[in-house]
Amino acid sequence: MADHRPCTARGETPLQRADRNFGELLQELRVTQTGVQILFAFLLSLAFTPRFPDLDTVQRATYVSTLLLAVLAAVLFTAPAALHRSLFQQGAKAHIVRVSSRLATAGMGVLVFAFTGAVLLVVDVTTGRAGGLAAGATTLLLCLGLWGLLPRLVRRRTAAGNASEEPAGDADGPRGAAGAPDAAAGALGGTAGGPYAGAGRASGASRSTGPRRLPEPRRRNPARTAPSTRRR
Repeated sequence: MADHRPCTARGETPLQRADRNFGELLQELRVTQTGVQILFAFLLSLAFTPRFPDLDTVQRATYVSTLLLAVLAAVLFTAPAALHRSLFQQGAKAHIVRVSSRLATAGMGVLVFAFTGAVLLVVDVTTGRAGGLAAGATTLLLCLGLWGLLPRLVRRRTAAGNASEEPAGDADGPRGAAGAPDAAAGALGGTAGGPYAGAGRASGASRSTGPRRLPEPRRRNPARTAPSTRRR
């Protein structure tokens, strides 16, 4: 029964939240898998080009390392689908989401070095060793900055914005709740800031100090109210 109670601000149950998170993860994997597929196809076709036998030892090592990194990234990105298929209808959707997220994160880290190696190899062959190293270093810094540093900056700014908004909301609530009775009392002239504060307190004190006496009934004249007994 605990899996069917809302647990988030969206009113989702834990199972609904796991389904949504897994769907979002699959959308992200579709984007990254496209880049991996293009890179892997390029590296496979590169070995059958006429110029490939002219590569030196460093270039061949770079090619082999980049090819293996691309294969590893492709395996990591396709592992969530295989994991979900193997544990289908086993009641392990939350565990599948957590493990798949870690696999996708590892795949992004491997893909950084695969992109770096591919750029290094191509620029090295076309322009020279110095140009290849510079292009590879630039690619590495761009990937680390956009994929690693930028999310941390956004997370820090989001946390700072939430922290600055929460105290203001908490302070306004109690002041508003406590100020409503004071405002009502001020309208009646009973608060300390009102112009008739003293009169209001004095009148309230005089009304509440002593017991209130009821007016005594008026006594009637018995001579007027008694029936006449005189005989005519």
